[in-house]
Amino acid sequence: MFLVFVAATLVITFWAAKRNTGASAYFAAGRNITAWQNGLAVAGDYMSAASFLGISGMICFKGYDGFMYSVGFLVAYLTVLFVVAEPLRNAGKYTMADLLAYRLSPRPVRALASLSTLVVSTFYMIAQMVGAGGIIKGLIGIDFVPAVIGVGILMLVYVVFGGMLATTWVQIIKAILLLGGSILLSILVMKHHHFSFAEFFENVSKADYAGTAAPKNLLDPGMKYGVAVAGPWGPLDLISLGLGLVLGTAGLPHILVRFYTVPDAITARKSVVWAMLIIGFFYILTTFFGFGAATIMKKAAILTAAGKENTNMVAPLLANELGGPLFFAFISAVAFATILAVVAGLTMSASTSFAHDFYTNVLHHGKEKTHGEEVFVARIAAFVVGGISIFLAIKLQTINVAFLVGLAFAVAASANLPVIVLSIYWKRFSTAGAVSGLAVGLLSSIGLILISPVGMLATPIFPLENPGILSIPLGFIAAIVGSLLKPEAEAEAKFAELRVRAHTGLGAEKATAH
Repeated sequence: MFLVFVAATLVITFWAAKRNTGASAYFAAGRNITAWQNGLAVAGDYMSAASFLGISGMICFKGYDGFMYSVGFLVAYLTVLFVVAEPLRNAGKYTMADLLAYRLSPRPVRALASLSTLVVSTFYMIAQMVGAGGIIKGLIGIDFVPAVIGVGILMLVYVVFGGMLATTWVQIIKAILLLGGSILLSILVMKHHHFSFAEFFENVSKADYAGTAAPKNLLDPGMKYGVAVAGPWGPLDLISLGLGLVLGTAGLPHILVRFYTVPDAITARKSVVWAMLIIGFFYILTTFFGFGAATIMKKAAILTAAGKENTNMVAPLLANELGGPLFFAFISAVAFATILAVVAGLTMSASTSFAHDFYTNVLHHGKEKTHGEEVFVARIAAFVVGGISIFLAIKLQTINVAFLVGLAFAVAASANLPVIVLSIYWKRFSTAGAVSGLAVGLLSSIGLILISPVGMLATPIFPLENPGILSIPLGFIAAIVGSLLKPEAEAEAKFAELRVRAHTGLGAEKATAH
């Protein structure tokens, strides 16, 4: 199953490589991706192994609270749909920084935006690859180090040779496989309950959630779930997590670059609707195989040898229980495909930002020395980012994956989102505000996590695991104060121009009819 998927994706990469002529083809798939294709690709990029394996395990062990965790991921797309997708597609070219540089001084904002993109992408990628090593070791017995190296090499092949076109189709195939596997697993669960929702939920209400006590409320003092809840700080930590998830998605670089692959803003908006429908449907299905494992499987089957909750293996083990070894192999291959698609998207966004924002526009003032140089630099950057991620994933294999994912969302929400929103909607926003917002959002989110209960200190100073409730306002405040202290007449003068382009697409490759 694994080899079939790898072979299919390598064929796609070979096909895409022959069509990678020019920067637009490499960075944005020639802007020829349709709404439903981009919707599937966005869903494939977003539904990570944490979603497929982690949330189903949480639902199994924590019941309804586990399902509520997934709601944040879905609701996040409302922010993307209503605030970001259309203006970003109309005003930009390849990266988030294109939007910021439209009316601000390009070099400082591109430099910091590129740094923020690299930080978010690297943390997220390390989390995915640490998870990949552990999951592949558990599923097919390959040791952690060769598993991580294998994932890294495949990821680099997709990105370096196939560019955004190959990455997009890998994500589309992964999304289709994931939906197909989830639907089949849900049908098998309902078959076990005689296709009766009444019987299913009656059994759920009686289940002991894999042998644990009846699920406690998420906010109970001392409860540990998804994020650790430290007594009286539980409710605040939950709100902080929700803010990070809902607002962070609209600032994730690998999600934002997907909107440059479509021909116009209307298609960008439609693709978000497609993505929401697909992601929402998938999260509903996680209820069936999460609760299904709680009602069908014995406690010993889904606990580790040490007796701990083995959340990541709930879905594959349930597939083995209901469909036998062949279905177990299929679900395992889907989990593998999930990881590959996400890390390919992350590598693509990081290498694009470095080549387009930092190398071409910061170091060389927006001019390529030779034709095709930007794409060449992006490919080199992909090798470097991929190599660093593989090395760090191997070195940090015991680190808390949730810590790294939380850090990525926190930085995206605290640094990227404030400057995107203010650049689009506030006339007085200036270069000083953008630099302040990016710098403060970046430093505050990282700093607060380092001194939090999941950070590096034996005795944490900051009581919450998720810094969003403090770092997101700090990012906005810094951006606003910086703009007020150092206004910029030129940026204000270009606001009307940006507004027209953001809403109509006038001046973009293909303008909306108006």
